[in-house]
Amino acid sequence: MTGTGGEEMGAQAARSRALAVLRVRSRALAVALLPAAVAVVLLVGGATGRLPGTGWDAARWAVSVLAVLVLLAAAAVALVVARARPAATPTVTIAEESAPDLYRMVRDLADRLDVPAPSAIALTPDCDSWLEDRTHPAHGPPPAPRRTDPAVPGGHARPRGAAAPVLVIGSPFLWWMRVGELRAVLAPVVAGTGPSAHPDIAAARRFIRGLDAAVAVASADRRNPLSRAACAGLARVCRLLLRGCRVHAAQMERGVASAAAERAQAVDYGLRIAAQEQVGLAYAGWDRLLTRVALPAWRMGRWPSRLDVGVVAALTELSRRDRLAEGFASRLGERPACDLLEEPGAMDEAVSLLTARLFHGGPETGPDWSPVDWDEYPEEVVDRTWRTDAARLHRVLDTLGVRRTAEEDTAPGTEGPTLARVLDHLTVPTDGPGAAPGMASAVGPGALPGTASADGPGTLPGTTPAVGPGAPPHTAPTDDPGTLPGTASTDDPIDPSRTAPAPQATPHPPTDGDTSAPGDTPAHPEDDDDLGGTTTRGAALAAGLSAQLAREEAAAQRAGAGTAVPATPAATAGAAGPDAALWDDGALPLLPLQPPRSGREILTAHITAMVCCAAMDTAGATPGLDWLDGPSLLFDGARAADLTPSVLSLVETGDPGPLRHWMTELGIRPEKPVRLV
Repeated sequence: MTGTGGEEMGAQAARSRALAVLRVRSRALAVALLPAAVAVVLLVGGATGRLPGTGWDAARWAVSVLAVLVLLAAAAVALVVARARPAATPTVTIAEESAPDLYRMVRDLADRLDVPAPSAIALTPDCDSWLEDRTHPAHGPPPAPRRTDPAVPGGHARPRGAAAPVLVIGSPFLWWMRVGELRAVLAPVVAGTGPSAHPDIAAARRFIRGLDAAVAVASADRRNPLSRAACAGLARVCRLLLRGCRVHAAQMERGVASAAAERAQAVDYGLRIAAQEQVGLAYAGWDRLLTRVALPAWRMGRWPSRLDVGVVAALTELSRRDRLAEGFASRLGERPACDLLEEPGAMDEAVSLLTARLFHGGPETGPDWSPVDWDEYPEEVVDRTWRTDAARLHRVLDTLGVRRTAEEDTAPGTEGPTLARVLDHLTVPTDGPGAAPGMASAVGPGALPGTASADGPGTLPGTTPAVGPGAPPHTAPTDDPGTLPGTASTDDPIDPSRTAPAPQATPHPPTDGDTSAPGDTPAHPEDDDDLGGTTTRGAALAAGLSAQLAREEAAAQRAGAGTAVPATPAATAGAAGPDAALWDDGALPLLPLQPPRSGREILTAHITAMVCCAAMDTAGATPGLDWLDGPSLLFDGARAADLTPSVLSLVETGDPGPLRHWMTELGIRPEKPVRLV
């Protein structure tokens, strides 16, 4: 091969760095044995009579005790390092009988590269591929070895019982890439099994993984002071060893990657260059699908069961819209890599559930967590999301004491909640700083107990404005043209209950049924940087929505505490499922998608949802799904114009003019009641 010289140089560099790592381990062992060696010398000297005297006797006792303590400590550290469970990527393992064509392709690729074949194949919800060692006993029994066990390149036979690493493949690759592209992308990854099989490199990697796992064990919270002291010493020793191995380990991995890349140049090199473009495209489509399409469903307790199919639909739509991506659509006539699976639908469902657990923290128990198909997404997710947000908005208005407008009181058929109530409350009067219609005065005889006007010195009933250092950082809602009507900002984070800011203490914190004294100077909601760009009433309403979301999240956590997670459909049917034995699901979500939403973003999302509900109930609009932008509002099958700038005008300046103009053009009647959930 043309890259033989570069390959040998990379392999030699990796082996030399592996030996350097092992030398660090040997030095640590020598340091642990040094007191014992000195004690042996002193004891032998005393036994032979060459070191007589009380001074030598005292030294023998002191060094012997020190040697015993050091040996016990070293044995404890070595035991923890050897038995600690290394971190493993959450994956869905593909059994060979469920994907014989995929295993055959990988083994043929390994034969062409003259390297050992991976011991197993697994899928992960990520746009990457790598090799992962799962030979630790905590990861379960290793896969049964094949009858034909290839030798390690260089003439060294593989040690008996040594399992090859597992090939982890990003699930979007299988559904978006063609078979040839997947083979070209996996070639340098599979080539890495050759250097990984070298005994020195494998031993160095095991040592580093053990140290890393031991640090994780020592970092666990413990109440016993003795245990905390022991773990502190363990963590200090392991971190010291890791610092000594850091540079050598990084250079070793670079050498392994260099050797694998040089070896893989002989296999589909030209096709790999084109396939790398698909890697970046798949990553962009996967990120957009999760943040704009899957995230709203997860918040509603529904997890899309065909996320990988959604990636294909999103990237196909991108190819249709973007002239730069027109050439990518022509690939769809070739055989997709998911055809290498016997049951791609069941595998997609298992990966979709794993994705929801990693990025959102689900599933919750009971009927509040269930799969949803893409055909049901508009009704089950979009419509429910909008109506739930609109109902929460009116509940907070009721808590604030906002009455219905005079138009609602006199017009027939307006008994339910209306959009006009929200518009009139947030509209800034043009004739002075007086209260808007429908706002109950906190100082009059009709005021609710423990409440105050949003324009006055009081605070929200049952809540406190999210001010102070604990409030989330300021994040202005994006004014992206791609933001859809009826959705929140494209940068909306996960679970609003987890992201809602907890009520913070004011200079004079009120209690239920208590009001501020006349001489007090309470903090206004708009004084927070999070709500600095909104009106007084908008800030008060945003603070109330944030507090309501926090209460709902706390109630959901209390309801779900201590309840067993039900079996998933894939698990009950005996199909593939997430490898729960490889990772701890007690710290979900492991990879939250987005930071907490600001109060202004929450208010914008709820007002947008209310507008979309009014459009559906009074103007015949329907909820829809856009593969690139998520929930969308449709009029006669076409997407409506973006209403985010109009909603922001109402939130930030109290001007309802642009929003009323947008509604008038589409025939939306804000005074009509809407259906909520």
